[in-house]
Amino acid sequence: EVQLVESGGGLVQTGGSLTLSCAASGFPSDDYVMGWFRQAPGKEREGLLCISMRDASTYYIDSVKGRFTVSTDNAKNTAYLQMNNLELEDTAVYHCAASNVHGTNEVCRLEVTHGMDYWGKGTLVTVSS
Repeated sequence: EVQLVESGGGLVQTGGSLTLSCAASGFPSDDYVMGWFRQAPGKEREGLLCISMRDASTYYIDSVKGRFTVSTDNAKNTAYLQMNNLELEDTAVYHCAASNVHGTNEVCRLEVTHGMDYWGKGTLVTVSS
């Protein structure tokens, strides 16, 4: 069974940085995608970005470009979300997600838009001023 475990959430000041981690297990190969979504209080879930575990190609929504960066450690089947210059509006529960699909930039875009197949339980990021 595919499992995703997030870590790294917490309290951070505006302008600060935080790194989240997501460790994946149970995938049959190294050709899949991982992404990050968030759900702010009272709002719907929002897809943020995706990275291919196969070739590291990425997709970001415009609102996080230049501030959020996704990377991987393939040997650990782990994706990282580096969040910089955090704003109050970034406060949300952040969910790691993954799909067992061929990892390309276009597939990442589709998966962020549509939603992925496997989900972690989420980790809370609270940004304060």
